[in-house]
Amino acid sequence: MPLRIPSLPYTTIQEGFWHPVTSTLNWCEEDYYATIYSAEIVNTLTNLPFMYLAYKGLRNCLNYGHDDVFLVSFVGCFLVAVGSFLFHSTLKCMWRLVDELSMIYTTCLMCYATFSHQRSVTFRSLLAVSLASLAIFITGYYHHLQDPSFHQTAYALLTAVVVFRSIFLMEYYLRPRRRHAATSPGLTSNGSVGPIRLPFDWTATERRDKAILHSMWMMVAYGLICFLGGFVIWTLDNHFCTTLRAWRRRIGLPWGIVLEGHGWWHLMTGIGAYCYVVWGIWLRHCLNGRHDEYRLEWPSMFYSLPQIVTSDAHSASNGVVKAA
Repeated sequence: MPLRIPSLPYTTIQEGFWHPVTSTLNWCEEDYYATIYSAEIVNTLTNLPFMYLAYKGLRNCLNYGHDDVFLVSFVGCFLVAVGSFLFHSTLKCMWRLVDELSMIYTTCLMCYATFSHQRSVTFRSLLAVSLASLAIFITGYYHHLQDPSFHQTAYALLTAVVVFRSIFLMEYYLRPRRRHAATSPGLTSNGSVGPIRLPFDWTATERRDKAILHSMWMMVAYGLICFLGGFVIWTLDNHFCTTLRAWRRRIGLPWGIVLEGHGWWHLMTGIGAYCYVVWGIWLRHCLNGRHDEYRLEWPSMFYSLPQIVTSDAHSASNGVVKAA
C-alpha cells in the first residue's frame, strides 16, 4: 500500500470578506480557500519577508549613515510589499495599482541614485524632473491601458538600465586596469566632490579593489539568480495553472503551498531587490573613495543576507566575508 503523506483537503471556494473582486488580474492561487479574510493567502503572506528586508535595509541606512536616496529606496520597497500584501488579500484594483506602480517609482529612485552621482546641481534637477515625468506618464498610461504587459515591460527596461549603468560604473572606476591617470572619483580633502589621488602602494590598492569587485560580482550574480529564478517560476505558474491547481488539490495542504509559483516570485524578487540596493550602497561608498571606511558583511550566501557596515563594526563581528 503506497504511503500517503498526512494532509488537509482544499476547501470549496467561498465568497470572501472583500467580495467582489475588482482587479482585472487574478493569479493562479485559488481564492479564499483558507480564510474569508485573505483572497490569496500564500501570495499575501510571502510579502512579509520582503517587508522585513525593507526594514532591515532602513535600519542599516540609519545606523551606518548611508546616503538618503537609498533610505528612500528601502521605503519604496516597503511600500511595494505593503501594496502587494493588500492587493493579494483583497484583489481590489486600487491596491493592484499601488503594488505595481510602487515598483516603477522605486526603480526610478534607484535610477536617480545611479545617474546623479557626482553630477552638477543642474543635471540632478533635470534628471529628477525627467524621471518624475516618466513615472507620471507610466502611471497615467497604465491606468488607461490596464495591460499588465505594459507595466512588466516598463519595469524590466528601467531595471535593466539601472543595473547595466551600475555595472559600468563598478567596472570602470574600480577595475585597476581601467583606472585613468591613477585617480578615481571621490571626496577631496576639503570635502567637495572630485578626483582624489590613489595611494602609491599599488599592490595593496589593486588587491583591495579586486577583492571588492569579486564580492560585488558575487552579490550581483546572487541577486540576478533570485530575480530570474523567481520570474521563471512565476511564468511556469501562469502557463501551467490548471495542472498545478490539480496537483495542489491532489497532495492537499500544507504541501500544496510549495507549488504556489507567485509566492516564490515574491520571496525571490524580494531578496533580489534587497541585494540590488545593498550593492548600490556599497558602490556609492567606493565611488566616493571610502573603500576603507565601509565593508561588506555577509557570513554566508546560504543562510544570511549582505549588509554594508562601517569598518569598525565589521572588525568587531566574527565570521564575515572581508572585502579587503
